[in-house]
Amino acid sequence: MEYRIKWLDDASISYYQEIDFIYLKWNDKEVEKFVLLVDENLKRLSINPYVGVPIKSIFRIVISKQTTLFYKVIENEKRIDLLIFFNDLKNPEELNKLL
Repeated sequence: MEYRIKWLDDASISYYQEIDFIYLKWNDKEVEKFVLLVDENLKRLSINPYVGVPIKSIFRIVISKQTTLFYKVIENEKRIDLLIFFNDLKNPEELNKLL
């Protein structure tokens, strides 16, 4: 049984911030690659939500060399809550505040 993906507000906001960052730094083609990578990883997570690396009660999965997705598995509802897409070039202290 596949798990349902739920985009929390911070995940949506950070996803579009990453897209903006990629577009400004590179181009449309790189944005398309990123969007495809996210889609592929979300499909993979929906089948096996425990593929990510556990950190306490959340998981992380590398989307690209600069972006990591943090998520939580809600087992009793067969749901994955996307928490945030984090640009690994940012200060890790920011991540602690966000999570």
